[in-house]
Amino acid sequence: MKTGFWLSMSVVAFFCATRAQAQEAAVDPDPAQAVSDNPSVPEDDVSKDIVVTAERRSTSLQRTSVAATVLTGDDLVKKSVNTVDQLQFASPSLTVNNAGQGNQFNIRGIGKGEVGSTVGVGVITYRDGVATFPGYFQSEPYYDIASVEVLRGPQGTFAGQNATGGAVFITEANPVLNEISGYALAQYGNYNDIKLQGAANLPVSDTLAVRIANNTQVRDSFYDASGSYYGDLGKLRSQSMRISMLWQPTSQLRVLLKGDYNNISTGGYPGSPATATSDPFTITNNAYNHSKDESGRIVLDATYTFAGGVQLRSISGYQRGTTQEDIDYDGSSAANYTFHDYVNERILSQEVNLVSPDTGPFTWVLGGYWQDDKYTFPEGGYLLTEPGIITLALQGENPHTTLAGFGQVGFELAQGLQIEAGARWTRSTSRNTATYTVVNYGISIPQDDFTADKKVTGKVALNWTIDADNFVYAFVATGHKAGGLNGVNLSFVTPQPFEPEEVTDYEIGWKATLLNGHLRTQLGGYYNDYRNFQVSIVDPDTPAITSVYNVPSSTKLYGVEFSAQGSFGGLAFDLAASVSNSKLGRFYAFDPRLAHSGVCDPETGPETATCLDLTGNRQSYAPRFTLSTGIQYAIALNDNMTLTPRVDYSHISSTWGTLFEQRALGDFLVARDIVNAQLTLDKGPWTIAAYSTNLTDQHYIAAINNLRRLAGAPRQYGVRVSRSF
Repeated sequence: MKTGFWLSMSVVAFFCATRAQAQEAAVDPDPAQAVSDNPSVPEDDVSKDIVVTAERRSTSLQRTSVAATVLTGDDLVKKSVNTVDQLQFASPSLTVNNAGQGNQFNIRGIGKGEVGSTVGVGVITYRDGVATFPGYFQSEPYYDIASVEVLRGPQGTFAGQNATGGAVFITEANPVLNEISGYALAQYGNYNDIKLQGAANLPVSDTLAVRIANNTQVRDSFYDASGSYYGDLGKLRSQSMRISMLWQPTSQLRVLLKGDYNNISTGGYPGSPATATSDPFTITNNAYNHSKDESGRIVLDATYTFAGGVQLRSISGYQRGTTQEDIDYDGSSAANYTFHDYVNERILSQEVNLVSPDTGPFTWVLGGYWQDDKYTFPEGGYLLTEPGIITLALQGENPHTTLAGFGQVGFELAQGLQIEAGARWTRSTSRNTATYTVVNYGISIPQDDFTADKKVTGKVALNWTIDADNFVYAFVATGHKAGGLNGVNLSFVTPQPFEPEEVTDYEIGWKATLLNGHLRTQLGGYYNDYRNFQVSIVDPDTPAITSVYNVPSSTKLYGVEFSAQGSFGGLAFDLAASVSNSKLGRFYAFDPRLAHSGVCDPETGPETATCLDLTGNRQSYAPRFTLSTGIQYAIALNDNMTLTPRVDYSHISSTWGTLFEQRALGDFLVARDIVNAQLTLDKGPWTIAAYSTNLTDQHYIAAINNLRRLAGAPRQYGVRVSRSF
């Protein structure tokens, strides 16, 4: 924490030293406020500009060469998007499979296919400019949010090496000077779901403001559980709070400090056997079930604008979390396999940007980034037990480091015609310092391995603003996800590292504003060449073990995405859809869940009853069709009241959970059809809403995690009351 803090303090000291020499210049508008606050424009008027901040400056979505979905805080409430799981029902080409402690977040079939700290994510999440825990601690709720930006396709220039599939940028609501404001919310629903939420903005002086926010939620279990389990199976207990301070002593200097804390318990992650055909909410566990994520984050964001309009920005981050999990590993009462996990993670990060003004034909951004991410498995923190067979323990550390420099330039070739080029150089390292113990045999196997790699990624785009209402673009972008180290194992063979993943993305798009500003559309097509997909298989060189291995041939993924937002008086709607396809290159492998014999070369096979030819199979978590749409109509009543019914529908077609496509082992995830509905009464500062999520009560499998299947949330309904001030 001290490292990141003092790095930012040094930048602030530099600001103060140069302030007397600089002339007055305006600081860029707060991107959070640019998205969410504009009292002169009706809330649902589509003419209100949608702002994208992911490229280190605030730009219009309709004038940025990126495939993205941007949701304001109001959108999140209207669409019932409260957590990362529900984000998949509001954005095309996206799947989020909650696998317990972590999730498998994929965009266009690229992201994370393995649950574990060994394999990095392919869709990185940023909160207030800081890259968050990669794939873990993802149950942090969305509350008091200004905007969520979902960027599709590799974001190698600005988001870095863990953005091969895309990136999510979350901007939390910031303090506002000279204004007392806020809101309070109370909600009650079925399963005794109680939520209390609120925020208060308090100006301390003309240059200092504080914002305090809180979210508390408790809920009973969704599950019909039997067996000799114990613990609060599936019960939610969530407490989150945030304090933010904004100091803006001059129009040139802006310093924002935020602290977030989360303590979230779900009573374990109940599951049933992956091969089961029963209702996924019928659980017969016979082991202790428990889970808790406790995490904190501090972000210091300082921006100074020089006389010529160039901005210097420093973003320092400190994050620490502890995740705990106890589960019935086989998901049944037939056996008594258990898994206990207690892991600490600490991340230090620092980013510095120089950003040119938006005026003139030439624009540029320069930046540097450093991150130190360390997992710690304390003694007794990792224990897998199969009674009468084996008991495995793990103790040690898994640190990762990242060092990067990046930049992007834009030049106007002719009126309305611009070329952009960006690149990022990254060096990443991974080390395993651990001891793997077979407790019941007294065998300990130490490991001290290290791997490092360097890579340059980037993007070249051609942008054409045809007129005020039409913008077209074409670009080539590349992404990179670092390789890593396999853990120690019982074979006494030194584990081999696996190689980085690479993706090359070709895209074209057209964004239009139609019908006198009442309709916005975004249409794009993409073709991805995806190489070295990291997958867990029987090791071809050491068939006695399972390890993470790279698919030797490239996967081709291609598709079309379309979205639209419309507003016509009281009528407002949005729509987003994607049609995509994927095809795995030549690849043979043993399925680690099945018995195997003989040889199985990943490139040549030969195909046998156990050496499976996976050539042409679909990429994991790559739906062929997604659709999300919502419609609402505001009905004016007497006494300045408005009644607004709203319905949202989302369809995610069936996907495969692994490349092996074994239906009998639970790999096939059926399509998800989710309907949400709300009826909202607004009168002045008061809002009362009746809501329902998953209105048809579809019971579906949200994820496959080793031997278990995990259910998505069932139907929930209730009443929500809020008051703004």
